[in-house]
Amino acid sequence: MSPAAPDRDGPDEGGDASFAAFANRLADAAGAVIRPHFRTAIAVDAKADLSPVTIADREAEGAMRALITAHFPDHGIIGEELGSHRPEARHVWVLDPIDGTKSFISGVPLFGTLIALLREGRPLLGVIDQPISRERWIGGRGQPSTLNGRPLATRRGGDIGAASLFATAPDMFKGDEAARFARLQAKVRLTRFGADCYAYGLLAAGFIDLVAEASLKPYDYAALIPIVEGAGGVITDWSGAPLGLGGDGRVLAAGDAAIHRAALAALA
Repeated sequence: MSPAAPDRDGPDEGGDASFAAFANRLADAAGAVIRPHFRTAIAVDAKADLSPVTIADREAEGAMRALITAHFPDHGIIGEELGSHRPEARHVWVLDPIDGTKSFISGVPLFGTLIALLREGRPLLGVIDQPISRERWIGGRGQPSTLNGRPLATRRGGDIGAASLFATAPDMFKGDEAARFARLQAKVRLTRFGADCYAYGLLAAGFIDLVAEASLKPYDYAALIPIVEGAGGVITDWSGAPLGLGGDGRVLAAGDAAIHRAALAALA
């Protein structure tokens, strides 16, 4: 009997370090598309769910998908704007070209490009790239997260009563979620809205303590998992379970494990 073929997904595959270098190339390609459109008179379309989308969203995702197809033709892709391709593959790239399109079209530089690589359904690496401020967070499974190459650490210790809480918007919480979020909000010192994925970068860098959100899709949170965890934080759903492709869209991230437990209790 012949030996089994090596488990490879593409001709250029060279290990996790190679994937991280390639993720940087994807972020560079998306940023090159996005920057010329920022604070310009760009047309805004409404998707089926009435959320906004622009040519910058579509072309940035298209640029990343073209690179993936050229270098890793056997990898899968799940993208917010252009759909899924081979989502059952061992390695799957999960892309959100502009997380925070409402900020982007408003001229507010608090959006970001999200890039995740899943291996067998689990996040292997994640990138948050802010192409205007040129800030790039990178996290990899079992590796320390970095911001522009500098190691990050979340804020530890403290009490939930002194914590800062972020969410993208109050109206993202539907039904009983609004009451549950209100209970958490009543426990913390400061609540702010509007930062999208940028809030998770701030949490990883030790500037805020909690992010609680709902109605998210895998392309909204997959990249965030290795970044938060690699900085020493905790990120789960509202029941404390790991996040996956089949989640309910509720995300809770904390820089400190004790504050995460207290937030879970408030959301229960």
